[in-house]
Amino acid sequence: MRLLAALVLAFHLVWILWVIFGAVWTRGRKWLTGFHIASIVWGMIAEAGPWPCPLTILEDHLEAGAGIQPYNGGCLVHYLDAIMYPNLSVRVIIGFAVAVCAANLLIYVWRLVQALRARAAS
Repeated sequence: MRLLAALVLAFHLVWILWVIFGAVWTRGRKWLTGFHIASIVWGMIAEAGPWPCPLTILEDHLEAGAGIQPYNGGCLVHYLDAIMYPNLSVRVIIGFAVAVCAANLLIYVWRLVQALRARAAS
């Protein structure tokens, strides 16, 4: 159980990094762009909504099964608050997460506008 909990935690970290930096790898890959946009939307909903992320629920379950005391709250709040932003409120951290997702969406809007301009110029 402890190994599974660690694997889910590692996947959760990769997922968060994907949501934050995924636009870097999606240029010219329509299916990956669609997946990243869906990931961003999910990230914004999960952070702003009242329910926990399914990965956090799975982590808690596996940690409890391994005898590890699970934490309460979302992954971003728990880890970023404890490691990177100890003096910031939960609202600020969630606001930052939503802002990062919105910035990624703006990158896609900019790419779409550029593509439409290029098509119109042809």
